[in-house]
Amino acid sequence: MDVLGLLIALMLGTIAMVSVGERLRLPWPALMVLLAMLVGLVPAWREISIDPHLILPLFLPPLLYATAQRTSWALFRHRWRAVVGLALILTAVTIATVAGTVAAIVPGVTLAAAIAIGAAVAPPDPVAVEAVAGPVGIPRRLTATLQSEGLFNDAVAIVVFTAAVSATQTDRPFGLDIVGEFLLGLVLAVAIGLAAAWGASWLGDHVGAPAGRNAITLVLPFAVYVLAEEVHASGVVAVVVTAVQMASMRGEDEVEERLTGKAFWDVVELLVTGVAFGLVGIEVYHVVVEAGDELTGMLGRALVVSLVVIGTRALWMAGVWLARRRSTDESLPVRTWKEAVLLTWSGMRGLATLALALAIPTVAADGTPIAIRDELLVIAAAVVVATLVLPAFTLPWLVRALALADDHGAERRAELQLARRASRAAVASLREREGDVPEEILARVEESLRHLDEVLAGEAPEEHVERVRELSRLRAVANDVRRQALVAARAEVLRARQEPGVDPEVADRVLRELDLRTPPGPLQWTQGH
Repeated sequence: MDVLGLLIALMLGTIAMVSVGERLRLPWPALMVLLAMLVGLVPAWREISIDPHLILPLFLPPLLYATAQRTSWALFRHRWRAVVGLALILTAVTIATVAGTVAAIVPGVTLAAAIAIGAAVAPPDPVAVEAVAGPVGIPRRLTATLQSEGLFNDAVAIVVFTAAVSATQTDRPFGLDIVGEFLLGLVLAVAIGLAAAWGASWLGDHVGAPAGRNAITLVLPFAVYVLAEEVHASGVVAVVVTAVQMASMRGEDEVEERLTGKAFWDVVELLVTGVAFGLVGIEVYHVVVEAGDELTGMLGRALVVSLVVIGTRALWMAGVWLARRRSTDESLPVRTWKEAVLLTWSGMRGLATLALALAIPTVAADGTPIAIRDELLVIAAAVVVATLVLPAFTLPWLVRALALADDHGAERRAELQLARRASRAAVASLREREGDVPEEILARVEESLRHLDEVLAGEAPEEHVERVRELSRLRAVANDVRRQALVAARAEVLRARQEPGVDPEVADRVLRELDLRTPPGPLQWTQGH
């Protein structure tokens, strides 16, 4: 019950921090981390910890799936250089530089342990990017770059981490054979992801209720992740491929599923993200407490590693910017030095970093304790604080200082262009119905579609806007009268439901029909008006 109580507290804390963050204009995930670090003040929760081997399978699949749904194959094709450069090469370079630094400054650390902690702190977290960097006004192109990087870098880090941990537990040497393992796992993951998406789509076609189809999307990422990991493929890549493929297979008639699905996943993503960041804060607290009197010395070395992590990313972004100055390739992620600075400071580490660090074994292959494990955990916690908490509170200021606020004009132009395409398609479809539909109906529909593109983009002519406003006002009055009448109808059904001889299930079915026929919105009209 203590664990259940903690999870409920984290969910309630998430809701509270979202509200506080909106009022104070501060990133709620960072507030959640700080709030969760106070968990040690609650005696019943002080000793609670979640098995580190369960953290990634429980939290990573739904969060990766939610983030990957907002991308597309076209975006990946356009940004493949960014994906390869940031998610693969930069992650590998960061692992190497951190491992070298740790081996040089941490007494008694083995090479395998140094590589393991390097793999843990190397990958920026796509969940942190989405939750923290997205709302502060970073240009959409840069946010998409960070998301693309974060969706795939965990795959590299987990493969290297697993090989390094295996080297600490067995006599197997750590070598370049992990490249072959990674490539094989990548191919298997893509195959599993595509097969799962097609299977889920087929199953969804045979499930009538939107709630059932949404339930498929909730179970799917967990099933795909576990299956991929069982066959030694990349669960991260498999989930991402599944999500992107599912998004690409959506049909034009799936209106209700899209509307309910978005609301459903907004809630899931909010709560799971909140609990995940809460666990980050809890684990940071435990790491600090367990370090004890040696914390001061450990923090100095942890600070050096944090600076190496940030410095490696800064040098890489500077190199990409210099390469961009000599190239006309628009797909390169960095175009100006300001963007290089912003992308450097947005390389946030989070859940995956602490989960991997906690999975470092406590004993070596010969049964002797790994004495430097506590210090490796302190390093991971320090990197999370330096790359997540600090940027979360300073990113809004940095965006303003660099004058890199989101280009709303460009987004509006793109939105209007797409809205015009939609409008032309609607009118063309309408004209194909000539002769099948009465002319009067066609004329009325065509009139309503005349300014569809501007309405979709929010730029309709003033005359049309005024006419729509008047119609909307009359419709609002009619809807309010209808809502008031249906309130009385529902009250009567609810009274009947309490009467003997009335089947509650029958009453609930009638009540649902009344609910479906009730226009949305609050009541504004009463008999006294």
